[in-house]
Amino acid sequence: MYSKEEASQLRQAFWTAFGQYISPQLSAEGLRVNWINYKTGLKHVFFKMEADKKTATISIEMAHPDSGIQELFFEQFLEFKNILHTTTAEEWLWEVHHTDDSGKVTSRIYRQLNGVSIFNKNDWPALISFFKPRIIALDEFWNDVKDGFDALK
Repeated sequence: MYSKEEASQLRQAFWTAFGQYISPQLSAEGLRVNWINYKTGLKHVFFKMEADKKTATISIEMAHPDSGIQELFFEQFLEFKNILHTTTAEEWLWEVHHTDDSGKVTSRIYRQLNGVSIFNKNDWPALISFFKPRIIALDEFWNDVKDGFDALK
């Protein structure tokens, strides 16, 4: 078992390594992008990558404080479901109301990898192989559909 400080250092080391590994990759528009803290340009809409001692998750998260507006965002993403699944070449899970660890209710579209730990350096190649193609595909997807969200800005 790791102390909080050791766990924090391992997490930081992984995300630093991942960031260095993916940094040469340009966005769908040919621009440099901060893949770890991807900016969608929409307030309350995030692309998140998370890893813990058992799983890794990549998601599109809608965290608008107004649940009605949050559902509008989710419904708009549903309009682009086929494009997302085609771009990522896989089915994603859709959850209109998800309660996160801090009790906040969000909507999310996600993929999860089980049986991996950010605290096991032997799992890091699997984590990188999980995150990299999906965050790149999300960027490509977002480049294609972001204009469809202009009315919700």
